[in-house]
Amino acid sequence: MEQATFSVVTGNPCPRRSEQGCRPFVKGEPTLRGVASPSSNSGPALEEIRPGRRRSLRLARKRPLSYVLLATGRGCPPRRGRTGSSMAQCAALCVPSSLPNNPNPIQGEGTRLETDPDSTEVAQGSMAGRDNPSSACTAMAPPITYGPPVPSEWGNLPPSSRQGGSLGLARERANLNTLGLSPRVIATIQNARASSTRSLYDCKWRVFEEWCEERRLISYQCSVADILGFLQGLMDCGKSFSTIKVYLAAITACHVGFDGSTAGQHPLIRRFMKGARRSLPVTRRVVPEWDLSMVLDALTHHPFETLEAISLKHLSFKTALLLALASAKRVSDLLALSVHPSCIKFSLSGEKVSLRPNPAFMPKCFPNFSCEGVELSAFHPPPFSSTEDQRLNALCPVRALRAYINRTSSFRRSDQLFISWAPPNRGNPISKQRLSHWLVEAISLAYESKGVRPPGGLRAHSTRGMAASWALFRGVSLQDICAAASWASPHTFVRYYRLDVTQTPVAHSVLGVGSS
Repeated sequence: MEQATFSVVTGNPCPRRSEQGCRPFVKGEPTLRGVASPSSNSGPALEEIRPGRRRSLRLARKRPLSYVLLATGRGCPPRRGRTGSSMAQCAALCVPSSLPNNPNPIQGEGTRLETDPDSTEVAQGSMAGRDNPSSACTAMAPPITYGPPVPSEWGNLPPSSRQGGSLGLARERANLNTLGLSPRVIATIQNARASSTRSLYDCKWRVFEEWCEERRLISYQCSVADILGFLQGLMDCGKSFSTIKVYLAAITACHVGFDGSTAGQHPLIRRFMKGARRSLPVTRRVVPEWDLSMVLDALTHHPFETLEAISLKHLSFKTALLLALASAKRVSDLLALSVHPSCIKFSLSGEKVSLRPNPAFMPKCFPNFSCEGVELSAFHPPPFSSTEDQRLNALCPVRALRAYINRTSSFRRSDQLFISWAPPNRGNPISKQRLSHWLVEAISLAYESKGVRPPGGLRAHSTRGMAASWALFRGVSLQDICAAASWASPHTFVRYYRLDVTQTPVAHSVLGVGSS
């Protein structure tokens, strides 16, 4: 089967409707060779195809035309210009309507189907073109599978078409496959990284692949100079040092390495990263992003009190924020907390509660902190000796937690502690992103209830630094803070999370000596 040459006219072939514009029309007629006319007794048939000037296509044996393109069985009468028979679901040959626009022909994971709603579905990319490097593939590609819908507060969100756990780091799988490892062994090795890490590495690796394709380089076998040139380009674009480290980690995972060692262990690359760290020092905020005292005072008034009268939305926000501040845990650790009888236990007096995450949860600092629980005590419990004690009791996380569990027990569909309060997913577990939104919205609502505009750039992760910094200022030991926040080293807190929360400046303390 040969490909004919056409002349495309870019002018306007529709003079009567020149203001609307028309598609360019094609002059010439296609030339097909080697397709015989259908016989009268056996139905339309497809003869052997003769060799063309450039390439040939042969069939194993003669097949009826209906076997190749049309579905066997009963058909339907033609309507509106459509063919009578439907396309075959398991055809021996599928002709693509257009070549897929695949920027990465090696991995082939970014291909999408482009269909015309008014025409019969045709398989894309079933016949490889001459300029397509991935032509050595099967005729029919496996169908794209989609996972179950992701539950959220506002409805079932469709999952991403690219599954990071199964499709991520295909280049690394290919490298491991060359070692003679079985697919199950390769899957276990790649499972050493979290699914989010695999998705992140896969995204960064595709950026490096595109960079190599523009320079006609082999991404997984490029030289040290090429890798350093790519990393230097990231520095020139203003990327932070932490971002450059992620790119290097993705390259190290997929590159074949040098002389038996990974790309990240090469002496020149290690010296480059040390120089990049000096050139791009880590900058962080020393001043708190938001006022903790204002937020806590707002939680003791409307719309966060009283717990029996407020909406479930505000109760959910308050409970999540109090637990985040009282425990200094990550959002992922809070999301893993469970209300299963084996994971939660209130004391007989009701002044203490013990929370443990789902046993299947694997924390970020695994195995240093495996299934660390949360122990909370009542804050200014009754009986109250003053009005101030009663006001401070409104900040008790044990009280808010008990009220939240009681309010959600009637429609709860999961053992996860935090569930959705809004239909149509009422009672279903929420995602980590949704819980982060809860914390940010709780801080914003606290500011708005005080008549103050919320600060910009609020992050849910800021609760860890805020809680740990105030705990250190109040006299809690650094070891206890690191144990509560699941930090393996105090240097992590001192370098990245410690905030200046001192109430009295040093200047006022020194000058105040004169008043005595």
